[in-house]
Amino acid sequence: MNNPHSPVPEEDVVLLIKNPHRAGSLGRLLSTIGSEGALISDIVTQFVGRDSSIREITVSVHNPRHLQQIENAIRDNTEAEILEIKDLVFERHEGGKIRSGRTHELERLDDLRYIYTPGVARVCRAIEEDPDLARRYTSTGNSVGIFTNGTRVLGLGDIGALASMPVMEGKAVLYDRFVGLSATPILVDTKDPEDFVKTVETIAPTFGGIHLEDIRIPDCYYIEDELNRRLSKPVMHDDQHGTATVTLAAVMSALRETGRDGDDSLVCAQIGLGAAGFGIARLLMDHGYQVVGVDPSPESQRRFEGHGGTNVKLEDAMLTGDVVIATTGVVGLIKPEMVRQGQIIFALSNPVPEIAPEEALAAGAAFAADGKSVNNALAFPGLFKAALAMQSQEITSDMKIAAAAAISRHADRGEIVPSVFHPDVHDSVVQAVTSLFET
Repeated sequence: MNNPHSPVPEEDVVLLIKNPHRAGSLGRLLSTIGSEGALISDIVTQFVGRDSSIREITVSVHNPRHLQQIENAIRDNTEAEILEIKDLVFERHEGGKIRSGRTHELERLDDLRYIYTPGVARVCRAIEEDPDLARRYTSTGNSVGIFTNGTRVLGLGDIGALASMPVMEGKAVLYDRFVGLSATPILVDTKDPEDFVKTVETIAPTFGGIHLEDIRIPDCYYIEDELNRRLSKPVMHDDQHGTATVTLAAVMSALRETGRDGDDSLVCAQIGLGAAGFGIARLLMDHGYQVVGVDPSPESQRRFEGHGGTNVKLEDAMLTGDVVIATTGVVGLIKPEMVRQGQIIFALSNPVPEIAPEEALAAGAAFAADGKSVNNALAFPGLFKAALAMQSQEITSDMKIAAAAAISRHADRGEIVPSVFHPDVHDSVVQAVTSLFET
């Protein structure tokens, strides 16, 4: 089959298939699916009859066109009948992924009197007299507002605020699952950065922290800087700082794996100085590394230089960088012949990196990884949990560096970062960051 897609199919669907009881029939069906380039991950028998069986077969495909090819092949080459096709991603989004809930029972009249009128008036009056009490007696101290205008969503670009909602709901789920914070998506339907800032500023008393997500450059820089200036609560643009934190953790792990941790002479090369790349470069510099950067945009170059970086050409970056990090989205940008012996290569663009880890290692890299491993969900939940717990008015570089070190410590040998489901990593991030406030 001619299938010019990314190397690994990643869209999961369930095929509900009725297959006759004939020798070799099931084998022919599975072979047909596999020959079309799909990955079979699960088979569940739902019904066994006298003449046929019904099974749920979970397969990974590249896209709807690829799925159609598989359907055609099953119809043309087997005796099986496809009864239903379920898209597992859309199934998980049915009805949305989050909802508001209560923390106390409401079963009796006394419950109503305590949590609502008349008792609630006493709490309102107390907060009026001492606003700091809101952290204790409302959800404010345990809540994050996730704000976006949908102008730079994943690799999709400017898809608008409403279309970004599934991403924001996903972030809210991660906050709840990993650190028990209540997070609320807020869609701000404007592309004017000042209007965005004013909207967040107006709503900000509702939340203990402000999480900015999927906002285009350069607007994201202005919005974050202004909100940090105007609000006395933590504000973080996750595309910059969450990604930077996890990437720093990966660098720490790779240096440990290659025996170069503590090497003060290291040069890091950041290829691509968009929101994520600039955030990575800035945090690496804050940690003490020398960083050179590559980007065709004069504005990005000026911003990078303004924070102490040195702009170079791609070829020079590959020649001088001991650690090379790429966030360009340009497939195949780094050629195998550019790789120096012993380099650490992180080609982080998804779904296809600037150079495949296997190619980088074959070309002489000491360590290589792609963006599938660098998940900012390892960073932002614990960072905000700690910031709210310690009533911090900002999220600093020191907090991000502490979080990165905690993440790296949980990486097993050969890994750059642990799984987001590691049982201890999120608590470790919280503890590492809160310890900064105790010294």
